[in-house]
Amino acid sequence: MKNDLICFSHLRWNFVYQRPQHLMSRAVRQGRVFYVEEPVYTEMPDQLRVDIDPVDQVIVVRPELQRTASGSNDVREDHFELRMARLVDQLILEHQITNFVVWYYAPMALAFSGHLKPMAIIYDCMDELSAFKFAPPELVEYEQKLLSRADVVFTGGHRLFHTKKSFHKNIHPFPSAIDKSFFYPARTALREPVDQVSIPRPRLGFFGVIDERFDIDLVRRMADRKPGWQFIFVGPVVKIDESALPRNANIHYLGMKDYKELPGYISGWDLCIMPFAINASTEFISPTKTPEFLAAGKRVISTPIHDVVYPYGADGLVGIAETAEGFIEIAEHDLQAKRDLLWLGKVDQYLSTISWDKTWKNMAAHITKFLTDNYLYASDDLKSQSHKAELETIPKDKGPTPAEQNTQVIDRGGSSGISRRA
Repeated sequence: MKNDLICFSHLRWNFVYQRPQHLMSRAVRQGRVFYVEEPVYTEMPDQLRVDIDPVDQVIVVRPELQRTASGSNDVREDHFELRMARLVDQLILEHQITNFVVWYYAPMALAFSGHLKPMAIIYDCMDELSAFKFAPPELVEYEQKLLSRADVVFTGGHRLFHTKKSFHKNIHPFPSAIDKSFFYPARTALREPVDQVSIPRPRLGFFGVIDERFDIDLVRRMADRKPGWQFIFVGPVVKIDESALPRNANIHYLGMKDYKELPGYISGWDLCIMPFAINASTEFISPTKTPEFLAAGKRVISTPIHDVVYPYGADGLVGIAETAEGFIEIAEHDLQAKRDLLWLGKVDQYLSTISWDKTWKNMAAHITKFLTDNYLYASDDLKSQSHKAELETIPKDKGPTPAEQNTQVIDRGGSSGISRRA
């Protein structure tokens, strides 16, 4: 049999393609995946918008809530939690979801999904969300509740793991991985995108979300000191005032792009940079773009983000600098250096040890173990992803009888919780 999965996320499915998309697009191999986004507000009565991603086959669910009488979108108004809970129940009923696993990215979703009784509750803590700009004050409390209820917890990096490990006995670190085959073509000269083709060289590029984690002053200082270098940024600007961004003639903001376009942009860059600010919002991040840039065969320079320094910086795969002068010094060396096959070999050796397929396989193994230890059965497809050759039968004193099986699956104690391409 297959187990459905309900994922509650704070990210839009069609926003930047990152960890949730990589993992959920692989989870569909084990059963249906319902990716529940945060609600949007309309003039229509409360309803669910359900679409199937034509590529990944994930079922994307967008709750649409009618605006309050005052026109406010304040989630505290007008019985928000009750209305969302009704929509979640509607989803389960209409799609006949019975044996299911709940996967959280958004702890706040417990407010309207805590009544669910799934077979397992998974919390994939990809970031320290409470440190992000505009994070609701209740987030810390809801995460604590989620950690107390979750059956399996994953973290988006080692730094985050060491911070959370004391709060859960079944927690495992899974740093950012790579779909190497997707980015590998960027090692050759691909057709230039039209908005990049006329930009002079050398080009130092970055793709991803430009938000409070972006070191504006660092970029400005580099552009000021190197007016002949071109700095290219691909991705949306969110949560910060665009007017605050440096507007030097050698800085180019190309906006959000479709995920499949990224190799074409990276192919035309001479170096890749990750000018992250060193602040509370970046203390625990494990940037997905690190292995992506390396898979494209590009030299990378980053500020000292913990999960970039270890292992990438320590292994000599990524240059680490704290200042504009440090970035420039490393960049000057890398721009003059010939193609370093020894370095590229080290990159490929490391990348061979990580992939999103391996990450999902190992995550699935932890989930399977929990289901095996607590139920008479688990998804055959999920089971095949684990390191176990076959599921062991639970001792009779620890598991339900066949007659009790359905009741146990539906009524198990514990509750669950509740964006794509750049």
